[in-house]
Amino acid sequence: MVEEGKSKLFILKPITDRMPAVTRPEGHVHFRTKMLWTAFILILYFVMCNVLIYGLSSNSLDVFSEFRAIMAGASGSLMHLGIGPIVTASIIMQLFTGAKIIKLDLKKTEDKSIYQGTQKLLVIIMIVVESVPQVYGYLMPDSAFVSKLNGTFGGNGMLMANLAIILQLCIGSYIVFLMDEVVSKWGIGSGISLFIAAGVAEAVFTGTLNWMPINTNAPLSVGGGDVSANLPVGTLPKTIYLLQHMSSSDLTRGGYETMMLQQPNPILALISTICIFFIVAYLESSRLELPLAHGKVRGARGRYPIRLIYASNIPVILMSALLANVSMFSILFWSHPSLSRIPLIGHQWWIGGYEVGATTPSTGGAWYLSRVNGVQDWLLPLMNPDRYSYYMMGHEYYQVLLHLIVYVGIMVLGSIVFAKFWIATTNMGPEAVAKQIQSSGLQIPGFRRDPRVLRKILERYIPAVTVISGAFVGGIAAGADLFGTVGDTSGTGVLLAVGIVINLYEAIGKEQMVEMHPVLRGFFGEQ
Repeated sequence: MVEEGKSKLFILKPITDRMPAVTRPEGHVHFRTKMLWTAFILILYFVMCNVLIYGLSSNSLDVFSEFRAIMAGASGSLMHLGIGPIVTASIIMQLFTGAKIIKLDLKKTEDKSIYQGTQKLLVIIMIVVESVPQVYGYLMPDSAFVSKLNGTFGGNGMLMANLAIILQLCIGSYIVFLMDEVVSKWGIGSGISLFIAAGVAEAVFTGTLNWMPINTNAPLSVGGGDVSANLPVGTLPKTIYLLQHMSSSDLTRGGYETMMLQQPNPILALISTICIFFIVAYLESSRLELPLAHGKVRGARGRYPIRLIYASNIPVILMSALLANVSMFSILFWSHPSLSRIPLIGHQWWIGGYEVGATTPSTGGAWYLSRVNGVQDWLLPLMNPDRYSYYMMGHEYYQVLLHLIVYVGIMVLGSIVFAKFWIATTNMGPEAVAKQIQSSGLQIPGFRRDPRVLRKILERYIPAVTVISGAFVGGIAAGADLFGTVGDTSGTGVLLAVGIVINLYEAIGKEQMVEMHPVLRGFFGEQ
């Protein structure tokens, strides 16, 4: 029975207390140990990305193809689901907590513990929820694998093959969850962030320098006549190849447009990626600093930084994961053998329509929420709809414009909402920060040493900066998508990677400082 006044989630406490978990260190973990654990988990991540699911057919479809950079996974591998189940569980818990459906006081240790335990249980549920529909619709088992299993455990080879793939997906996803816990408790930063940055960095590198042709079964060619162009995939090799093999007249008639605008990896995408790097680096370094002084030690002064990107890149991660789930379920409801027959929502164009064999929506709500990928998706059709009608995919002029407005708007507004939820649930609000500063013995010079006074001062800045932070990261991610990104990592992916690398650099600096000055451990929450 649950005690009166407590959340009903305490019913789950006997289950959550017995779930496998990474043990939290009892004391301070040395910097070298944290670096070793972080490096080990990063290597393990790349290993899992290259371990393919046994028995999976090459004809399988990837419903997360548009969100691979954010999902931090690799199609057809043990990392197929990536961080999707973890982030989705976090979204659900934040929404329910923010809407007061789940009544927990996260300032209390007991309530925070049951919140984290419930989220772990929800991660397992989401792993199954995301695995089963994909296997029974898009991740097809290989015919040879099915034949081997015929006659075993009841003789249904297809059933056993599907269960084997589901089991591999579940095991891989839960290992990812444990890896995230290892980094959070024994390493530096967040495992989720580390995986995203690693995946994006790999995609940007190959998208810039890959010299392999688009079609690896055909020789390189610039096209012309009945021959389709088969150019290097990478931005720099493609540009060099076109300049070497095209005449001046050919470059003028379409060569420069191919280099600058045509997918994959046009020069504009590389420029956009570089610009995003510098913009995010500048915004991450912009901050408001409140002067602090020690109440007992004369002359001991410091500053509390309130960064312009106060909510970090978490809101855009959550928003992108939400859109990834919208995409996944819309394609399931459209073409899944069973789900497409559900009344009212099955195979309904207003939810999202797809061409046969495609994973990108072509109509309906899912299309309006889908990523605007480069200037060919909006700018070229809007400037010259007659010449670039192919890119409009049969849509009207106003629909292309509405798609642009809806996508940018939902990214900005959604990131603001998640920024507010994130600050409220991670002890980064005015009251929690005031108590943190107060407990360290510091105060703002000229004001009474009272947490209520400190909270009122922080309330002038933190709520406003939270909204600005969410709007900025959502707007930058959407803006990068409008101009394209090298490696097709999406604007969100590039934004996240840059922010994560900067935050990781700062975290390493903080760890080194704590290592040199153990007195600072109390202020940073270390033991």
